[in-house]
Amino acid sequence: MSLKHSMCLLSRVSFRTVSFRTAAGALDRGYSLYHVPLRCVREPEPLGFVQCRSASSSSPARPPDTSLFVPLNIKSDYNEDGSVGTELSRPLDKSEALKVLNKFYKRKEIQRLAAENGLDARLFHQAFISFRKFVMESGAIGADLHIVLNDICCGAGHTDDLYPYFMRHAKQIFPMLDCMDDLRKISDLRVPAKWYPEARAIQRKIIFHAGPTNSGKTHHAIQRYLEAKSGVYCGPLKLLAHEIFEKSNSAGVPCDLVTGEERTFMDPEGRQSGHVACTIEMCSVNMPYEVAVIDEIQMIRDPSRGWAWTRALLGLCAEEIHVCGEAAAVNFVTELMYTTGEEVEVRNYKRLTPITLLDHALESLENLRPGDCIVCFSKNDIYSISRQIEARGLECAVIYGSLPPGTKLAQAKKFNDPDDPCKILVATDAIGMGLNLSIKRIIFSSLMKPSVNEKGEKEMDTISTSQALQIAGRAGRFSSVFKEGEVTTMHRDDLLVLKEILGRAVDPIETAGLHPTAEQIEMFAYHLPEATLSNLIDIFVSLSQVDGMYFVCNIDDFKFLADMIQHIPLNLRSRYVFCTAPINKKQPFVCTSFLKFARQFSRDEPLTFSWVCGHISWPLAPPRNIKDLIHLEAVHDVLDLYLWLSYRFMDMFPDASLVRDIQKELDNIIQIGVRNITRLIRASEASAFPSSSSSSGALSGPDEAAPLLSPFSTDRKASYQELWRARAQKPSQRRVRSSKILGFRVEDGQKGLKDSLSSRLIQEGLLTPDLLEQLQREWSSGQPPRWADSGSESGNDSKPSARGKKKK
Repeated sequence: MSLKHSMCLLSRVSFRTVSFRTAAGALDRGYSLYHVPLRCVREPEPLGFVQCRSASSSSPARPPDTSLFVPLNIKSDYNEDGSVGTELSRPLDKSEALKVLNKFYKRKEIQRLAAENGLDARLFHQAFISFRKFVMESGAIGADLHIVLNDICCGAGHTDDLYPYFMRHAKQIFPMLDCMDDLRKISDLRVPAKWYPEARAIQRKIIFHAGPTNSGKTHHAIQRYLEAKSGVYCGPLKLLAHEIFEKSNSAGVPCDLVTGEERTFMDPEGRQSGHVACTIEMCSVNMPYEVAVIDEIQMIRDPSRGWAWTRALLGLCAEEIHVCGEAAAVNFVTELMYTTGEEVEVRNYKRLTPITLLDHALESLENLRPGDCIVCFSKNDIYSISRQIEARGLECAVIYGSLPPGTKLAQAKKFNDPDDPCKILVATDAIGMGLNLSIKRIIFSSLMKPSVNEKGEKEMDTISTSQALQIAGRAGRFSSVFKEGEVTTMHRDDLLVLKEILGRAVDPIETAGLHPTAEQIEMFAYHLPEATLSNLIDIFVSLSQVDGMYFVCNIDDFKFLADMIQHIPLNLRSRYVFCTAPINKKQPFVCTSFLKFARQFSRDEPLTFSWVCGHISWPLAPPRNIKDLIHLEAVHDVLDLYLWLSYRFMDMFPDASLVRDIQKELDNIIQIGVRNITRLIRASEASAFPSSSSSSGALSGPDEAAPLLSPFSTDRKASYQELWRARAQKPSQRRVRSSKILGFRVEDGQKGLKDSLSSRLIQEGLLTPDLLEQLQREWSSGQPPRWADSGSESGNDSKPSARGKKKK
C-alpha cells in the first residue's frame, strides 16, 4: 500500500472535532470575572484539517511552543473486539511488530508528513513512544490496526500503512492537534478594541491630563467627575479610591466604594449611587457613565497589572474619559485611541511648587531636618535606618508596602501633625502615590531597586526616571506646609547618578498589557479537558498573537497559585477565580491559608467566622519583635483574602462583616507595633544574638518584657522639641556612626561613640552628671535602666554595642 493510499485512509478516520460555536455555547453559565463579554473573541472561519493556518492572511502564525504539550495517558478501548483481529488474521508476533514500528519511526517521509500535520520532532518522538507502548503492551489494539500490522509483518503491506493509525493515536494523546485553528482563534489578541462593543457603540470624548506629580492634573479631572450626573473613578490603589470616595461624599455627591475586598454603598437600601470610586481592576465596562477618570495611566505598561488600564481605557462606557498621568503616555494613548476612531484632547500641566535637586548629599543622619523623608527599597533598610534615627534621640514614622492601609494612614497622620514630635519619615517607594505627606526633602538611601521583568525574572537595577520623578515629586507638595521641595541622596556617589537619572527624558510608553480572560481559558479547557489550568495558561500565551502595541502580562503569580491548588477538586471557573486572588506568594502563612481556603471550599464547607478565628489563632497579641510584626501583616493579608473571596463566593465565605471587624482590630495592633518599631528591632536582635544579649541582660530585659509604648507624653514631646532646637544651634557637631548602610565599620570609633554620646547629652541638657553616675552604677550592678520611663532611647542603642565590644 502506497503513502498516497495511506493518506486516503487517514481522511476516512473519524476524529473528534469541536466547533468554536459549541464551545462558546457551553459558557452561558456562570459570570464574567472581569466583565468581558463572550463575543469579545472573534468567531472563526470553518476549520480545515490538522494543518495549522494563520489567523490572519497578512501575518503568519508563530509556531506553538510544543514543550508545553503534555501527552495524555490513554487506555485501550478494544477489549471487547480484541479477538476479532486474531480471528480474521492471526495472533500478532510482537517481535516482528517491534521491528516494523522502529522502521516506521526512521522513515523520513513519515517524519515530514507528521511535521506538516502539527507534529514537530519533539511531538513526533513522544507520539511514537506512546504509540509503540500502546501496540506492544495492550492486550487488544483494535481489529483494523491488528490486521494492518499482521499484513506488514507478512510482507503483504507497506510500513507507511501505519501512518493513519499513528496519527489517530497522536491526536488522542495530543488533543490540541485536532483543534489548533480553534485555539489560535481563541487566543488571538490582536484587536482588543473589538472586545467591548458597548464602548464602540458610543462616541467617547478622551481628555488626557498630562503633567508631573503635584501639577493639579488629577484635581481638574476630579472636579469634572464631581460635576457630572454619574461617574466612575479608577485608581491603582485602595487608598486612592478611598480618598475620592470620601472627597466626593464630603462634597455632597453620593459615591460608592468598590475594591477587591470592600463594597460600601451610600444608599441605606443598597442601591447603587450615580458615582463610584474603585480600584481599576474592579471597574465595570458594562455600566454607562457620563464621566470616567482613569488615574496613573502610565501603569498601562506595568508587567503584571497593565491589562487593567488597557481594559478600562478601551472598554469604559462613558461619554467623557479623563485620563491622568505622565506626558510620556500621551503619544501612545493617542495612537491607541486611533484604533477606536476616537480623538484625544491633551491638557498639559506644570508643577505647582518648585523642587530643587541639591548639590550635596546627606552623608550623615546627623544632618537630618524636620520634614525629611528617607526612601529605601527594602524592609531591612527601613529597620536599620529607623533604629539609627531613634538612637540619635529623634522619632520617625515608617511606611512600607505590606503595611495595612489603616497603618499607613496613621503613620502619615503622625508625620504630618505639626504638634507631634515625629518629624522624620522612613519609607519605601510606597509613598509614590496614595498618601498626602508634608515632606520638605526626599533623601534616596539607594538608587537600586529589585524589580520583575516581563519574563517574570527578578532583577536589581537602577530606578527609572519615571520612578525617580514620582518619588521626588512628593517633596514640597502644594497642599503641604512646605511650598518648596528638595531632593538628594544619602551617599555622595549616588548624587551624580541621581542627577543623571532626573536629567534624562522619561521613556515613552510603547505597549499596553493584556491578560487572558476566564471565558477564553474555559474555551481552551473545552478543547483540552485533561490539561491543568497552569498548562492551559501556558498554551494560551504560547499561541497568543498580539500586535506591536500590546504584550501579554506576566502570569507567573497566576501559575504559582494554579499549581498550588491543582490537586484540589474544583471546577474550572472556581479554580480560575481562586488563582486571580491578589496574595503575596512570598508569605508562607498566606500561601498556607490560601491552600486551606481552597480545600475547605472544595468540600463545600462554608468558611465561617469561628473557623477563620481558629485558623489565625485570634485574638492576637501585640508584636514583641519584628518576626511577630511580619506575621501580623501576613494575617492581615489572609483576612484581605477572605474578604476578596467573600464577594465572589458569598455563600461559602458568609461572615465578611465579622472578619472586617477583627481586621480593623488587627490594624490597630499593627499600628502599635509600627509606632514602636525600633523596640521590636532591638528585641529581634536580642533573640538573634543570645550571647550578646545575655552579656547585656540589663538592656534586653525591658525590651522583651515591658509593654509596648503608648503615644508620647507631653513631657517627651517637649524633650524632642528641645532636642531639635539644640541640634539646629549646633549643626557642626557630629556623632560617629556604626552603620553598614552609611559605609562605616562597627569597630571604628566605638570608644568615641560612648564618650561623645554622654558628653553630648550633658551639653544639651538632656542628662546631668548625677544621672550619668546613677546609670553607670545601675549598669555595673546589672539593674535594668528605666529608659522606658524616661523616654530617652539613645543610650539603649549605643551602650550595648560598646559593652559588647569590651566583653569580646
